[in-house]
Amino acid sequence: MRIDDPWYDALASGWGEVDGTGAEAPPVPGPGPGPDLGGTPDDRRSAADIYLEVQRSAAFQEVRGRYRRFVVPAVLAFLAWYLAYVVAATTAPQLMSRPVAGAVNVAMVAGLGQFLTTFVLTWAYTRHARLHRDRAALDLRWDTQELTRGAADR
Repeated sequence: MRIDDPWYDALASGWGEVDGTGAEAPPVPGPGPGPDLGGTPDDRRSAADIYLEVQRSAAFQEVRGRYRRFVVPAVLAFLAWYLAYVVAATTAPQLMSRPVAGAVNVAMVAGLGQFLTTFVLTWAYTRHARLHRDRAALDLRWDTQELTRGAADR
């Protein structure tokens, strides 16, 4: 099974490698056209202006929107599940002490379910990030580095 990892492409293209002088080598632009952030590396804008422009861009807003559309419901669902566990443990001790199998009761199963939920959410988050946000975020990073390289040289 092959995992398509956009961060591997960044490392393979020389991103973050140090050149012979000890300074960080400039990044190599990624594959394909990135979002149009306007301007060229030769523009006479400050790095702060460039980052604000990127933040206002449609590509950045799309990455942030995808992040929020996953994280907000996931956090709310997990908090509801956790609070239901805590409330049930404090208000319904008869239910929580009901045996399931031998010495294992409902509270133990629900508590282990909390751990399982944490691992499942972590897996789901990393999968969602890899499939829906990493490539776009990496393209933004490449474009931003290209634009700010000219601003840093001044």
